[in-house]
Amino acid sequence: MDIIVCVKRVPDTSEADVKIDGSGKNIDLEDLTFDINEWDNYAIEEAILIKEKVGGTVTAITMGPEESNEVLRRCMAKGADAAIRLTDDAFEGSDGYAIARILHSAIKDLSFDAVFLGAQAGDDGYGVVGPMLAEMLGLPHATLITKVDLEDGKVKVHRELEGGLEEVVDINLPAVLGIQTGINEPRYVSIMGIRKVAKKEIPVKGLADIGLSADDVGEAGSKTKIECMYIPEVGEVAEMIEGSPDEAAAKLAQILKEKGLMG
Repeated sequence: MDIIVCVKRVPDTSEADVKIDGSGKNIDLEDLTFDINEWDNYAIEEAILIKEKVGGTVTAITMGPEESNEVLRRCMAKGADAAIRLTDDAFEGSDGYAIARILHSAIKDLSFDAVFLGAQAGDDGYGVVGPMLAEMLGLPHATLITKVDLEDGKVKVHRELEGGLEEVVDINLPAVLGIQTGINEPRYVSIMGIRKVAKKEIPVKGLADIGLSADDVGEAGSKTKIECMYIPEVGEVAEMIEGSPDEAAAKLAQILKEKGLMG
């Protein structure tokens, strides 16, 4: 089974003092560390587990600068067979739609049985690239997947729903699958493993290589754009409503009326 896995290099902001950069449209990345997107880490692991079980190939693909090679090499150290990096100055400012379009143009002529992505990215959290890519490829899609079982010409996937519910869906291959965290336990990448793939060639493709124009990508090819970013101001703390259910309901209704939220 041949699987393409889309991965992303993202900044780690979990314990960082996040600041807005001079443009007002992004965070200051200067002092942040970067790593593979958490959801994508589970996606590449799931693809490698399937390859180890049934055979085939795994190809990691990313969009980003030369520093993104680090993420691709980690994928190869885990067990991916090949990697592709997409980079071009024209890609700057691409939203989820434009990113999906770039990935589509790079993937559409490749041979594959499935495309895996993380269900979302840790930097923007949009979760839109997978469904958009599937639509552009004309393939069935599912996201928030917590289990993948291979069957004859299709996959049975388990999807995480709200409220602790789970959905089981049969999907014909080829398909695009958005992987949720917790589906597996990503393997540790050793320094020796990274050294073994350090000299592996990573093809780099730009705008002309994938058959797109500058109007198709970046802000020009995007459906949305960021006007500005800001750090939310700390507001009033939450008010805890005490009393019996009837008393709490009456007080809540009164507050909503005072704020003009109820007639």
